[in-house]
Amino acid sequence: MKELNTLVPELREIALDGGANDLRLISAGIVKTAAWVRLKCRYGCRAYGKHLSCPPYSPAPEETREVLKDYEDAVLVEFVGLPKEASIDPRHIHHYLWDLILMVHDVIFKLERHAFLSGYYKAFGFGAYPCSLCETCLPEEGDIDFNTVKQMCRHPDQMRPSMEASGIDVYATVRAAGFELEVLTTFDETIKTFGLLLLD
Repeated sequence: MKELNTLVPELREIALDGGANDLRLISAGIVKTAAWVRLKCRYGCRAYGKHLSCPPYSPAPEETREVLKDYEDAVLVEFVGLPKEASIDPRHIHHYLWDLILMVHDVIFKLERHAFLSGYYKAFGFGAYPCSLCETCLPEEGDIDFNTVKQMCRHPDQMRPSMEASGIDVYATVRAAGFELEVLTTFDETIKTFGLLLLD
């Protein structure tokens, strides 16, 4: 297994090459979970129940909290930018941020794979926003069986839950890691997005 001081620069290079703005090694202990986070998904997000990376399919905060106990280290990845597609109503965040979401998923997938192949067999990534690997996700396409739908995911190797969908308080976590993150008040402000890779 590679030493962290060798792995992290490699992960940083992969992240920056993929479009990320920054990558920082953090203690997994600073990742904050809270029960209220999924309420923001359930009440207010149009993607709720429509994507396998989101509630009710994603890990509950309690499960995420237990998983975090198995890790000592993690990396937070920051992405900064504006959506490329300005003709889409920003209230449809999933489509408004389509390219950004794909970038985050791609980078997190590559980081997880690289860490795994470097001996960190427990590596697991969390993206941001609803998954955009398909034009439509299975729950959007009609009646499904809640208990078996995840078995039918078209991209089970790449699809990962988002941080917020898994009960991670993204604001508290990234601030604890020394990043600046504030609530945006207009649609033309620069968007900061974060992904997380658990290591060990």
